Parts: sequence; structure tokens; C-alpha cells
Amino acid sequence: MVKNIVRDPMFLQQKSEPATEADKQVIHDLLDTLRANQDRCVGMAANMIGVKKRIIVVAMGPFHFAMVNPVITKKSGEYQTEESCLSLEGVRPCTRYKEIEVDYLDQDFKPQHGKYKDFTAQIIQHEIDHFEGVLI
Repeated sequence: MVKNIVRDPMFLQQKSEPATEADKQVIHDLLDTLRANQDRCVGMAANMIGVKKRIIVVAMGPFHFAMVNPVITKKSGEYQTEESCLSLEGVRPCTRYKEIEVDYLDQDFKPQHGKYKDFTAQIIQHEIDHFEGVLI
């Protein structure tokens, strides 16, 4: 189900809790909401739809996938950039890494390990920041 986007900075600055299999509907809601906003959004974290769980969804071209409880295990190629966020107005500077490795659970809660680079890596880093209440 497509959900409304949370724009309250006080809510977005709260830390997220680990997700469990009881949160499977959140994954579907996030994917639906990402698709509904795909003209202006390439990734979403669960807190953007009002759920403080460690779940993100990412658009890689036409392919959309979920990452549950993702943890960046390796990063390289630090650079400075600017990003915007569907939940906030404007653009803000931030530090990102060109290449990252991530351990996570897929939407079926099976363990995965992925290597990502360039724009996809940037999206994942931005969304993981949401878990810690970092506003970009």
C-alpha cells in the first residue's frame, strides 16, 4: 500500500530498530511507495513512511529491491557530494564512498552480501543514514 511521506524532522531524527519477519508488510509498503514516487525518488527508508525499522528499498533503474537490517562492512573511495531527500526541502552536503559492501537480509529474510558502487552505493548510504536519524 502506498503510504504518505513523513516530513517531520523530529520523527526522522529518531533511531530505527532492527526489523523482524513481523515487519514484512513494511517492505511491501515501502516498495509500493517507492514505485509511486519513482519520478523523484531512488530510495526510501522505513522511517520515511512512519515506521522506525531498519528497512530500505533501492531503485537500480527499473529494478527495485529491499534490504533488511543492512550493515556496511567495507567502504572505499571517499568523496564529497550534495544530496536531496524526498522527506526534506533543499540540498545538503555529505560524505559518501564510491564502493561499499553490505550484509543484509533480503525481503524473504535470507542473508545476503552485496558489493555496490557509484550511484547505487550512494543511495544505499543515504538510506542507511536514516536509521541513525541523520538528516541529509
